[in-house]
Amino acid sequence: MQRLVLKFLYVVAALKYPAIRRDLRYFVRDNYFCRLNQLRFAGRDYVSRSPYKVIDYQGEFDQELRYVLPFAYWHHLNGTLRQTISCSNTKPFYFFSENHLERYDKRIWEAGYDYYEVPNMTHSPTFDFTKWARVPLRDQYKNDVFAFDKPLLVIANKYNIEWDKPPVNFLDIPALDRIVTMFKATHQIVYNRPLATQIVGDNSETMDLKEHQWLREHHPEVVQMNDLYEQHRDNVQSFNHLQLMVYANCNRFISMHGGTAALASYFGGINLILSHPGGGLEHHFNEYATIFPALSGATILHARNRDEVFQHLKTF
Repeated sequence: MQRLVLKFLYVVAALKYPAIRRDLRYFVRDNYFCRLNQLRFAGRDYVSRSPYKVIDYQGEFDQELRYVLPFAYWHHLNGTLRQTISCSNTKPFYFFSENHLERYDKRIWEAGYDYYEVPNMTHSPTFDFTKWARVPLRDQYKNDVFAFDKPLLVIANKYNIEWDKPPVNFLDIPALDRIVTMFKATHQIVYNRPLATQIVGDNSETMDLKEHQWLREHHPEVVQMNDLYEQHRDNVQSFNHLQLMVYANCNRFISMHGGTAALASYFGGINLILSHPGGGLEHHFNEYATIFPALSGATILHARNRDEVFQHLKTF
C-alpha cells in the first residue's frame, strides 16, 4: 500500500511542479507522504492529547534542526511529547524535553531516507508548519557570561568533505583575514569551527584548515569558540551548550551551508549564508527564503560564492 501511495504522490508532485527536475520530485513526494502520515495521529494529537509521542532521530544535524526539533517542540507545547532520542550532546537543544535520551554517538545521514515520522523531512518548495513550532533557543540561553563591550559577530565556518568531494562551502584564510579586518573595530568577532572531537560526526570528514593558529598569530583580538570551551568546560554541559550560550547573545552571523547555517538561523538578526550552487538542494527549492527564516524570523542573506559574501557585508 505504501508503495502505491508513494507512486500516486509522485504523480501529484509532477503535476503540481512540472518545472522541477524529475529526480527532485521524489523529495516533494516524500514530504507529501510525511504530511499524509500524520493523519494517523489526529486523535492523539487533537483529541486525547496525552503524552505519547516518542521522537527518535539519528540523521543529519541539519535536518534535525530544521524539521525534527521544531516538531518535538510542537508536541511539547501540545502536551503530547513523551520522549526524545537523539545523538550525544543534544540535550541542550531539547531543553524542553523531560525525558531526553542521548543514544547515538554517530550520525548516519542515510537515516533521513524513508523517515516519515515528521511532517517535513526533506527538501521541498513548501513546508507544513501545522506541527512545527519555533524553538526559543535565544530566550532559553541568553546570558551575561558571554557579554562583550562591542556587538557580537559570529563567523561559523566549516572545512569538511561535502557530498564525497573536497570542501566547497568554507571561508579560506584570505577571506577570513579580509572579514576580520573589516569588522574588528566595530564588533567582537567570535570564530567558530568545531574540532572533530567536539561534535558528533557523520559521513563528512572534518579536515584541517590550519586557521586557528593563524588567527591567534595575526588577529589575537578574535575570540575562538574552541578557546572559550577550554576556559568554560567545567561550567557548560558540552560544546553544543557553549555554542547556544554564545549564539544567544548575538544577532549577526556568517555561516556555511548545512547544519552550520541552520543553527545560526535560530537566533534572529541577520545570518549571511555561503552556499555554492551544485551541491545541496536548498537552491533548487528556494529554502533560504522559506524554512530558514522560519526558524526564528532571521533575515537570511544567501551568498553563492565568496564575492557575494563581501557584497552582502558591504550592503548590510
